[in-house]
Amino acid sequence: MASDSVIHALAGAAGGIIAMTATYPLIFVSTRAAVETKKEEKSTYEAVLDIIKREGLLGLYSGLNSSLLGIAITNGAYYYFYERSRGVILASRGGPKGLSTLESMLAGLIAGSATTIISNPIWVVQTSQAVRTMDAPASSERGGRPAARRLGILETVQHILRKDGIGALWRGIGPALVLVVNPVIQYTVFEQLKNLLVRRRTARLRASGLAAATAVAVLTDLDYFLLGALSKLVATSTTYPYIVVKSRLQAGQAHALRYKSSFDGLLTIIREEGAEGLYKGVGSKLLQSVLTAAILFMGQRRIYEITKEALLPVVRRE
Repeated sequence: MASDSVIHALAGAAGGIIAMTATYPLIFVSTRAAVETKKEEKSTYEAVLDIIKREGLLGLYSGLNSSLLGIAITNGAYYYFYERSRGVILASRGGPKGLSTLESMLAGLIAGSATTIISNPIWVVQTSQAVRTMDAPASSERGGRPAARRLGILETVQHILRKDGIGALWRGIGPALVLVVNPVIQYTVFEQLKNLLVRRRTARLRASGLAAATAVAVLTDLDYFLLGALSKLVATSTTYPYIVVKSRLQAGQAHALRYKSSFDGLLTIIREEGAEGLYKGVGSKLLQSVLTAAILFMGQRRIYEITKEALLPVVRRE
């Protein structure tokens, strides 16, 4: 069980790196939009053009290194704790392989809470890097590029520690823990949709007489892609206002640090910016998160199966 959980963790980390690299510009744009408090509204396309104009094409990848580190640790930890929790729940009751809705939520809650506490400092660093040049003045009339130098991961950590102390690495931990409900919703929806799809296809397969009575349908990579996308769409749509609050706190913005709690942050945003302030950047965030989840679920399953097949001869020899 432990070795299987480790393989799931490694596959999740690798799948997350692939998904993050493919969709990072959208993550960057949505982070900027979430922490921006001006009334100016821009489409995702306009936001991308504006960043390229002010910061160059590489500006879309500010904070990528810390994001890749963060997603590897986050997904690795989440898959490890989720699979361990899942295994314990199934072993305790025996019976069918699939988790019930409540069991899926419990496994997700355990995995999400542990992962959030471990990975929050990394996302503070990533968010700080992503928004560092947002309001920087142009360095020259010729280039019109921000004067602020992009800091590396270690430089950003040193800057945060020097300015705000070690506690700053856990800025936004409140809404981040509330947002544990995001992967709980995501993995619960995914698990139940997967179980439903497997049951329906298995019944159809057995009814056709082309397979043994004990045969179980196997889902394709496309199935995992679509189920991952749908489950993330539901989760992100439900929890996006808290994502805005978390991003602002992790960015260390002065006005956001005045929020007394996550709920107070929501009320303050509504009072000062209107209800639409809770959904700044939601378009690019939905597009990014849905694509990332789809690639992640498909990639994690494929990498897991390849790794298991590669290790099988080694296990047999032992």
